[in-house]
Amino acid sequence: MDIHRLPVTGPTSIASPELRGSGAIYAVLRREIAHLRLRPGERLSENELAERFGTSRMPVREALIRLVDDGLIQVLPQRGSFVSKISLAAMRQARFVREALEQAVVRQAARDGLPESAVERCQLAIRAQIKTAQDPENFIVQDDLFHRAIAEGVGLDGVWAIIEREKVQFDRVRILSLPSATPVSVLIGQHQAILDAILARDVTSAVAAMGHHLQEVLAIADNLLQQHAELIQD
Repeated sequence: MDIHRLPVTGPTSIASPELRGSGAIYAVLRREIAHLRLRPGERLSENELAERFGTSRMPVREALIRLVDDGLIQVLPQRGSFVSKISLAAMRQARFVREALEQAVVRQAARDGLPESAVERCQLAIRAQIKTAQDPENFIVQDDLFHRAIAEGVGLDGVWAIIEREKVQFDRVRILSLPSATPVSVLIGQHQAILDAILARDVTSAVAAMGHHLQEVLAIADNLLQQHAELIQD
């Protein structure tokens, strides 16, 4: 993969000042690792990344250090920096954190109700998921917008920020699983079941529907080990 040619999502160009700071570089690389645009095992060159982002090596190095701390990059002495393999242990931990937090979110949403604006955001995300069913990366963006709308709808923006920090390994497994291992229609149906339970103010069903939805990734982990053994560490 030619990292110079990887596009950045959104209208901002790679060489613009907005993307020259270490924080912005970190965010771009983190997203590309999460969405498998940078594959496990791929080597990352500070010089090439500095050229790509139109900056010096220092902000690139700072971004890479943060990604090492996240467990997304591995530095091998005398060899360089490489995108880490997908850690199923980290994925399971992220799913545990996400399940606990998101079940608490939907419990509150079903108990207190969602404002109409949040309901509309959820419905819009579900419709967009149907349109992006054959595009795993964009489907996951719409998937996240659905979950985010619920959290923000009940005033738990900070909780969603925690979930976003935890779920990178989770996202990489999701990208691998779509659409063959996990039919998109099943995921969309699960989203609709979550929203229906919230709208019915059925706390028990909402919590159960969210738990069932988030367990989907664990159900496919064994198959992924066999199909993509070179990308995964258990």
